[in-house]
This record gives sequence, structure tokens and C-alpha cells, in this order.
Amino acid sequence: MSQGIPPVSAGRVLLVDDEANILAALRRLLRMRGYEVFSANSGAEGLAMLELEKIDVIISDMKMPEMTGAEFLERTFLKWPDVKRILLTGHSDVNLTIAAINRGKIWRYIAKPWDEEDLVLTIQQAIAHRQLMFENARLLSLTQSQNEELKSLNTTLEARVNERTQQLQQALKTLRQSFVNSVQVFSNMIEMRGGVLAGHSRRVAEHARNVAKHFRLEEAEVQEIFLAALLHDIGKLGLPDEAIERPFNSLGPKLRAEVMKHPSRGELLLMPIEQLAGVAVLIRHHHEQFDGGGYPSGKSGIEIPLGSRILAVVNDYDALQLGLMSERRLPRAEALRYLVENRGKRYDPSVVDAFSAVLAKANPEEFVEMPLRPVSLHPGYRLTRDLLHREGYLLLAKDHVLSANEITQLVRLEEVEAHPITVYVAT
Repeated sequence: MSQGIPPVSAGRVLLVDDEANILAALRRLLRMRGYEVFSANSGAEGLAMLELEKIDVIISDMKMPEMTGAEFLERTFLKWPDVKRILLTGHSDVNLTIAAINRGKIWRYIAKPWDEEDLVLTIQQAIAHRQLMFENARLLSLTQSQNEELKSLNTTLEARVNERTQQLQQALKTLRQSFVNSVQVFSNMIEMRGGVLAGHSRRVAEHARNVAKHFRLEEAEVQEIFLAALLHDIGKLGLPDEAIERPFNSLGPKLRAEVMKHPSRGELLLMPIEQLAGVAVLIRHHHEQFDGGGYPSGKSGIEIPLGSRILAVVNDYDALQLGLMSERRLPRAEALRYLVENRGKRYDPSVVDAFSAVLAKANPEEFVEMPLRPVSLHPGYRLTRDLLHREGYLLLAKDHVLSANEITQLVRLEEVEAHPITVYVAT
């Protein structure tokens, strides 16, 4: 028996535990946070409660007389599969916990004694995920309904078919936009915490979409990259503010290790949603580096999906300006120069070049000069600064117009000396 969409105003939580003091502590915590709380002293009582009430989340103890938590959660999964299940367990309950995961399809398990903030955040995530699944099912149902209507119109006059087809196309476009809007709501979850990340995902998404269009990708690929950019930080939900707002290289080893898990966590959050499976893969690899020095998989070159390589560039461009990669916030021009200098190391050279072109086209007054590596130069580009050798002597003077032969020599010089050369030009 599948339950209807729960009210948005409040979450409804069922607590199942044979210890009265545990129930009392949880009931007090959750009511203070605005949840509607129901409780049961056994698995049988919990099943009876589920017959009477619509529940969003179940929190069940593992060790209970007559019916274990694993048995109870298995029975709830069979009859109420859309209710999120959270298991409370002690450190000694490893085998029972594995049984609950395999049989009861639990959402999360939480060890005793629990951290109150972690528990509340887990419940928030469970309810948010449940609502997204309901919205996804609703959109799918609407799409199927519209498709059936289209089939029925095949027996009518051609003019009417064309008219109705246009209406359906608009309806499908609206549905896709509704889905995008739903994704944007979830991308805002991390930004609602405020601080430097406010607006970060939206800016990264816009840059990513423009770069994807520059590569002339199919519309579906562009949309997938755009959605991945909106949700790229969703795996940071649950991290403390310090881990999110301080520069990565200033974090201690423990916090840094937690931050490095967020791409994998983001993938796990989105994988159950079929329409976002490709998005989840892009999110997993958006901190890989072109030379193989990134995480979590250490992929390199074209092993990294193109969408992830795009995200790496545009995400770092915004992060550099927010002070999330170093103590100093970089102006936009300096942030771009960082990308260019790490072209072929951290970043895919073709993506850096594409992004440079996108920025120059969108902001011609600000980006009057572009920092480029020799392989990205073209004959006819004019130097906006003197080009100096790293030992200090002049190679080419400001305002010099580059020839094909000079570009070839600069490429060869960079290869021979194994030292990056940045050339400032007006394109």
C-alpha cells in the first residue's frame, strides 16, 4: 500500500523502541524541531500505527523483543516502500545491521549514542529525498498521461493533430522546466546555510551551460551538465560550516578527508533517481584532475567525463573568487589566469580554452586581454604586455602581432624548458 504525498508543512515521524527513556528523548528532540511524532513500544505496535497514520520517516531500534528491528523494517518495506527507514543500532549489532540493510532497505543507520544534530539532519535529508521521489513520480505520470492523449489524437483531423501536438510540446517543455525547478530547490539546500556559498551553484551552472554550448553538445548533454552543476555540492549537506566556508588547503586532515568524500556522497544521494543517474556520475568526478591528481578515483585525461572536466574548471573559477581554494579571494582576471597556468595539469586544456573564449565574448569590456598558453594562440593576436623569458630578458614586445612561426617557436620553448608560458593577448 503506497501512501500519498505527505503535507509539506511538517514531517511525520514514527519512533519504535521498547525502551521508554529512548522514546521520550527522541520525542522531545523532534517535537522541539517541529516534527509530528508518533511512537510505538514494539514492532507490532509500529505496524498498527502505520495502518492508521501517514508516516514520512520511521526510526526503529534494532534489538527489540518478539520482533527485531530488521524484521519490522522488512515488513514495513513490503507494505509501505515509500516510507524512509532509519535504524538505531549499537556498535555490537553488526550482523543484525547488515540484515536490516539487506532485508529492510533502510535509508540510513545511526549508531548509539546519537548526535542530535546529525540525527535531525538525517531526517531532513530523508524527507527531502522522499519529496523529490514523489515529485519525480508525479512528473512521470503527467508525461505518460500526455503521451496517451497524443495517441488518441491520431484519429482526428491533421490540423487538430498539429494544434494539439504543439500544445503537448509546450506541456512537456513546462514539465521539464518543473523538473529543473525541483532540482534547483535542492541545489538551494546547501546555499540556504548562507555564507560565501550563496549563489555559487547558480553561477557555476550558468558557466557550465555556456561552455557545454560552446562545445556544440546535444541539448540533452547540455541539460545534464547544467543539472550536475546545480547539484555538485549536494554531498556537502551534513558538513559543518567550517568545512564549507574555509579554504580547502587551510583545513586540518580530518575535515579535509570529510570534504573529499562529498563527490561520492553526492553520487549516492542522486543514483536512486533514474533521470539523474548521468548527473550523479558527473558529480562524482568533478574534483578529478586532468593529470590524475584529483579525487575520488584518481582518473586522468579523457577517462574523466567531459561534463566533469567542465565542472572542474568553472567550479574552481568561482571558488577562487570566493576564497575557497586559498586565503585570498582572487579577482576574476586572476582566477582565469590560475586556470590557464594549470592548463594540462589540473584542467583539460580544451575546456580552459573554451571557457576563456566564453568569458571574453560575454564580458568584452572586462576581459580586454586574455591569458593564453602558446598552443592556444593564433596568428594575428596582438600582445597586450611585454613577453619576458623567466630569466628576465624580452622575448616579444607589447603590441607585437604574432605570426604562425613565432607561435610554433613559443610552443617549442615551453616544451623544451618544461616551464609554462602565459601570453597576454587581445583577441
